[in-house]
Amino acid sequence: MNAKSGLWRWRSSPLRRREDVVEAWLVLAVWIVVVVGGAVAGVVTARAAGDVFAAQRAHRHPVRAVLLADAPYGATAAWPAGGLVRAPVRWTAPDGTPRTGDTLVDSGLKAGAGVVVWEDDQGGLTPSRPANPTEGAIEAALFGTAAALAVAAPVYGAGALGRAWLDRRRMARWDREWNLVEPRWGHRTG
Repeated sequence: MNAKSGLWRWRSSPLRRREDVVEAWLVLAVWIVVVVGGAVAGVVTARAAGDVFAAQRAHRHPVRAVLLADAPYGATAAWPAGGLVRAPVRWTAPDGTPRTGDTLVDSGLKAGAGVVVWEDDQGGLTPSRPANPTEGAIEAALFGTAAALAVAAPVYGAGALGRAWLDRRRMARWDREWNLVEPRWGHRTG
């Protein structure tokens, strides 16, 4: 389809109907919202996610801790996640006070083993290490893409529903006009 034939709905033509004009404006509006709205949502979301990951990198710190009890091994652990199990550990907070808590460690470790845990600025355990800059950038891009699709998909779907409704109106109108013209031809078809 070339550009000239694609713009026929915009030109004045005796064959152009009101539904054709409405459809042309609808398609234009849908594409503007899909492109502009999707891009804005994607960029805003990616930036926000990038800021969250940067803040996590700035406020989470690795600390050496000691395992207080044997970590269950593999299938015997309740809800093993990627070879990690929950176990109690002891570490020293930034203010020098000893702390204890549960965190995810490798399964099968024995009590007294040294592990690395991540703590926040107040000395509390965090669930995981922060994403490095590359991982953060990739995750931010994925979040931005998801946000762009979350904006674009419903708008595109609404536009498709609007076009289907216009097509039904156009076909009903053509049917009414055919019923007026066809009897003048003198014989029935089909």
